[in-house]
Amino acid sequence: MYAHDQHVGKEAKQSSGSSSFCPLSSSWTPTVPQSVVGSALSCARKYDVFVCHSSVDSDSEEAARLVSFLEAPPRSFRCFLQERDECPGGAISTELCQAVQDSHIWVLLITPNFLKDAWCHYMMHQALAEGAMFSRIIPLVLNLSDSQYPQELKFFCYIDLSDNLDRGYSRLSDTVHLCE
Repeated sequence: MYAHDQHVGKEAKQSSGSSSFCPLSSSWTPTVPQSVVGSALSCARKYDVFVCHSSVDSDSEEAARLVSFLEAPPRSFRCFLQERDECPGGAISTELCQAVQDSHIWVLLITPNFLKDAWCHYMMHQALAEGAMFSRIIPLVLNLSDSQYPQELKFFCYIDLSDNLDRGYSRLSDTVHLCE
């Protein structure tokens, strides 16, 4: 895996290997975060964070843990989690697309199961269509090799949760604070 010291929002350095994506390095430290919670940009949207994950139980459980972490004080982010927040009776694609539009940041929990799930690919492409130009997509990878990382996301730096979930969750929280 390639690790580069960098700050979110700066162009990532590319390694001499064939891969053009870069995980956020463990030595990355944000500047003093300014909360999006309560900011004009955040208040204009219903959710701070949309979490996209596969429907496999282990991925749903990990997404629920992630959302619990992000929603707990002092972070107190407003998160969208499909199984909890979608409106019963609505068309799934309509509900999910609306949630993407109503969210400031889109987190993609990319696992081997995510890569096999047609809905995850659909939502990933929705997020790319909505926010690729605004640096609002944050890929999280879990139990995924570099070669499995989606080509569509090759220009997005990701956070690898595989080695240390708590550190990855904290880095995600810090990054969300910085994305205004």
